[in-house]
Amino acid sequence: MHTGSCLCGKVRYEYRGEIDEVSMCHCTQCQKAQGSAFAAVAPIRSADFRITQGADYLKEYRATPNKARVFCAECGSPLFSARDDLPEAKRLRLGTLDSAISPSKRYHAWVSSKAAWFDLTDEHPKFEEFAR
Repeated sequence: MHTGSCLCGKVRYEYRGEIDEVSMCHCTQCQKAQGSAFAAVAPIRSADFRITQGADYLKEYRATPNKARVFCAECGSPLFSARDDLPEAKRLRLGTLDSAISPSKRYHAWVSSKAAWFDLTDEHPKFEEFAR
């Protein structure tokens, strides 16, 4: 089982599944939402994800129709995103994990819009747009 929390610790969660895939998304929305060059996210099953503390602190923002970016209203930490048309899945923001992971699949998505000041120098696959 994996556990995680926001920066202030008011929101805590657990995930009872494996995290074996990491997408480093370089789209401009993720850059702005994270305040960084990319967002490190993992697809997870909604059924195995549970907010264990602070659900009343959760807020969402919709920059894209049918997609909620969920964050802590107290500290602003992005926690996950969820699409209305895929209720069985979420995309967990990996910086909020308190437990270690060792994913076997890692890749960069939306490198066509990556930050000009960030160089991709690793060996992970790079996709111009969304990776499937």
